[in-house]
Amino acid sequence: MMILASASPRRRQLLTEYGYTFTVEPADVEETMPSGLTVGEITLYNARQKALAVAEKNPHALVLGVDTLVALDGVCLGKPADMDEAYAMLCRLNGRIHEVHSGVWAARKATETNRAFVEVSRVKFRTFTEAELRRYMARIHPLDKAGAYAAQDESPESIVECIEGSRTNVIGLPMEALAKMLEALHA
Repeated sequence: MMILASASPRRRQLLTEYGYTFTVEPADVEETMPSGLTVGEITLYNARQKALAVAEKNPHALVLGVDTLVALDGVCLGKPADMDEAYAMLCRLNGRIHEVHSGVWAARKATETNRAFVEVSRVKFRTFTEAELRRYMARIHPLDKAGAYAAQDESPESIVECIEGSRTNVIGLPMEALAKMLEALHA
């Protein structure tokens, strides 16, 4: 049995599209940004906290914890607290290249199994006017998205110009690397 320790609808959708059978049990863990850690280390720290919290209650299940952050010029951009913060994030990212880091932690308490990885993708945004950014925000509802944008948006008005690396990572769960890790765990 596999459990996704996340409430993210995008992660659920990706796991389903890739044919995985799983249940969802969001971890009751507050995401933090401990000082002194790199962006990748922060995502892995949070993913570990989520996976271990849910694995404690489900010792025989393989629990996946995931955390995703956007980084621009070494500064982490998580989920915006409100629409003003979302707009400020999008203005900073507008027309620029940034990185998306996802930490994934798999844990099975009964066998003391722990596997983890960090995936990094580079994303280039189109340049939008203020009005275009506001229309984009109204269309994609940015408050539950790291960096305040939706990479899965493939409409002509998409803010993403191109992705270097894993597209599914930018959506919130790097499926290519996850598939390899799960295959190795079941080998």
